[in-house]
Amino acid sequence: MPSRTELAGALTALALLLASAPALASTRAELRATGGDRPTALRVANALFARPLDLQLTRVRCERVGARSFCGLTLSGVKFHRHIDTATFERDVDALVRTALAVDPQIAEVDLWVTVPADAGKGAVVSGDFAMPTSATVYATTAPRAQTTAPAGGADVFWDPAFRRELDAGSGG
Repeated sequence: MPSRTELAGALTALALLLASAPALASTRAELRATGGDRPTALRVANALFARPLDLQLTRVRCERVGARSFCGLTLSGVKFHRHIDTATFERDVDALVRTALAVDPQIAEVDLWVTVPADAGKGAVVSGDFAMPTSATVYATTAPRAQTTAPAGGADVFWDPAFRRELDAGSGG
């Protein structure tokens, strides 16, 4: 049985961790926001990190063309934060895209990619003119602001068949 001092210390540590959660989300947003329209990317990243995610959001990139912004979200297709299936994945993708669009009415479109590491092979050149790819896209969608259907169920969706089968069976990434 832990002593009162140990319990008090554990509760204090927990309180400090919970109090720092917004700062942690902000730091994660800072590290992942990129692009020519970084202020918008930072606002989008902060909105997305405001709630726990099942998937790993690795980058938020926004670019501005005239008065409109175009944002891209990159997710990792490995090491999900919990076991998910295809329906959960599609709900999460839809929520991420809709949250990003809600940040700013000037965001005209959100593109979302899910990538996995690609095995370039031992000794493969991974930079320069003869570089082998180090990642592969296993899911991609484009969601223009005017789109009325859910992005994951829209016409502009790419699924890698093996990734889809893995999610259909349920996966931890």
